[in-house]
Amino acid sequence: MKLTDLINENCTLCAVLANSKKRILELLCEKAAESFEDFNTYSLLESLMAREKMGSTGIGNGIAIPHGRLAQGDKVLVVIATTQSPVEFDAIDNRPVDIFIALFVPEENCQQHLSTLQSIAQIFSDKQICKQVRKCQTSAELFNLLKNTHNN
Repeated sequence: MKLTDLINENCTLCAVLANSKKRILELLCEKAAESFEDFNTYSLLESLMAREKMGSTGIGNGIAIPHGRLAQGDKVLVVIATTQSPVEFDAIDNRPVDIFIALFVPEENCQQHLSTLQSIAQIFSDKQICKQVRKCQTSAELFNLLKNTHNN
């Protein structure tokens, strides 16, 4: 599934204040919980933390794609956030992260999950897109930029 099919303006956060890995994950989950009836911030955070325990989802170049599987989930949700200052995230290149793309998927949608991760990684491998994302000042601006990205 393509990123542009999964995002909506309610699921973007621009230039948030977060000074730790745990705090940015909490903010992502708080935003996601607004779109899920069956899950609260804590249960969403648990799903992301379970994945982070297996290894950091910081893919390098200031980007992280934290993702979690949801039992009894029936929809895929993406929350995208940028931070005012980069956050230490144990990324593979040991650089702090300032672009976060959180992905929540139903447990039984493993194949869809992998193709969505691939689509996200492909979009954010474009240095120009990352530069534009980092310049966004509002959530609406961030959403519109990503919605109009033609590389997906």
